[in-house]
Amino acid sequence: MERVFKNSSYLNAMSTTATRTRVRDVNPQSGMCPLCVKDCPFLCEISLSAFRGREVLYPDPEYFGESTASSLKDYGLDWSNFNILAKLRGAEGTVPDPDKMLFPSVSVESKIGGIKVKLPLANGAYGSTDVARKYWDGIAVGSALAGVILIVGENVCGVDSESQIENGKVVKSPEMERRIKLFREFWDGKYGEVAVQTNVEDQRLGVDEYVISKLEVNVLERKWGQGAKAIGGEIRVYTLEKAIELKKRGYLVLPDPEDPEVQQAFKDGLFKTFERHSRVGSPERVEVVEDVENLREMGAKYVTIKTGCYRPEDVAWTLKVASEAKVDYITFDGAGGGTGMSPVPMMNEMGVPTIYLEALILKGANKLKKMGRYVPDISMAGAFINETQIFKSIAMSNFGDGPLIKTVTTGRSPLTAVMKAAYFCELAEKGKLPKDFVNKFGDSPDKFFILADDLKAEYGNKVGNDIPWTAVGLYTYLERIKVGLKQLLAGSRKFRLELISRDDLAALDPLASEVTGIPMMHKVDEELFEQILE
Repeated sequence: MERVFKNSSYLNAMSTTATRTRVRDVNPQSGMCPLCVKDCPFLCEISLSAFRGREVLYPDPEYFGESTASSLKDYGLDWSNFNILAKLRGAEGTVPDPDKMLFPSVSVESKIGGIKVKLPLANGAYGSTDVARKYWDGIAVGSALAGVILIVGENVCGVDSESQIENGKVVKSPEMERRIKLFREFWDGKYGEVAVQTNVEDQRLGVDEYVISKLEVNVLERKWGQGAKAIGGEIRVYTLEKAIELKKRGYLVLPDPEDPEVQQAFKDGLFKTFERHSRVGSPERVEVVEDVENLREMGAKYVTIKTGCYRPEDVAWTLKVASEAKVDYITFDGAGGGTGMSPVPMMNEMGVPTIYLEALILKGANKLKKMGRYVPDISMAGAFINETQIFKSIAMSNFGDGPLIKTVTTGRSPLTAVMKAAYFCELAEKGKLPKDFVNKFGDSPDKFFILADDLKAEYGNKVGNDIPWTAVGLYTYLERIKVGLKQLLAGSRKFRLELISRDDLAALDPLASEVTGIPMMHKVDEELFEQILE
């Protein structure tokens, strides 16, 4: 079946860049208005670019530090193209007894690379972007309470103005210490972990040695890329002094903050922010194996790799090299995932979308297994926000001997939960909550957070203080996912997470079936259907 997509309007008008066209019926090829007129009062991508140039490549700078961003493109295949199959008779993981087949008894615990989690989630990675720094309290404490993995992203030490650097190596970073400490204050030591992600810049700065030896971090993650972009990490910098500092620390800063003409233009207000960019690596097989060995010798208990939505040959290479290096797990991030400041055209138009990527990963992992090779556990990332997507991704990876995908990694949605919690708490403090919201849920955090009383029963007065309301918001969001996942498993009569499999899914679209090998709905149980009737 041929698919027709109408994404051309996004070429010239996107909410991520705050652009729009004068009319809605745009040219299907260019996205331009069929009649472009001189006295148009609106700014489309073309017209805004005439004024702001390269700035328009990125999400609206006005919201940097208070927003996240992702692609707008319909890739033609998403998790809605699959349905979860319900089952009437029998049960796995419990006895088929109505008194036992209750969804609260379902186990959604998982283990990835030896790390146990209360639900199959990792949150992150949240690096040097302002939005991560501002909302870290809620992210860290909420993740710890939920018993999931939390990943501190790249460049945190390098961007921390309070970092102490000696002979080119970091020896102290108050911001990194704060991030790890906040998670551990409410971590039970059994479920979840805090991981630190390092890129090329971090390696040069000696972040690995610092966090392992000084901060006793157990999980080190090498970053090779992400789903939003295939180039290095980027942030906006608001002061000339900070821009110069980052350039002296080895970062690429644009425009050059040490150029007198640039300095004058910044002082004159011609532009308001600098861009800080990170370098990208080009890993080699021997170097990767040696690097993993070196990290283990430093004291890392778990070594992982985070990679992006690269072309199929790179997926195969990553799987093969990770197998040789015996990393504990790999996180693959599909195109469309969001971040703080990725080029919008790149988010929309580059990379392998999540389901296509997962299909490639499973193909490669199965081939390695058939050859008797070690296959690392896998975490899948790329625009996951709820339990249905998590169920489908994990189930699709179980070919009969347990899921290859042990967790899903999510970034934007936890931040949304935390930011929204923060905003509504601010409104409550000012007495400015929406009237409908107050009528439905109450006028204070201890009323409108439905799990506030549950947490107070366990943590007392710490709730709303040491446990900020933003953490309660994240915990409540993750609890919804946990309960929703239990309900889905119970409906499939699978009472432990590791029991869900490809047999629990059906494709609703020929392309979905072709890409993944999951049968179309009308083909499911086809032979068994006839046998039962005969």
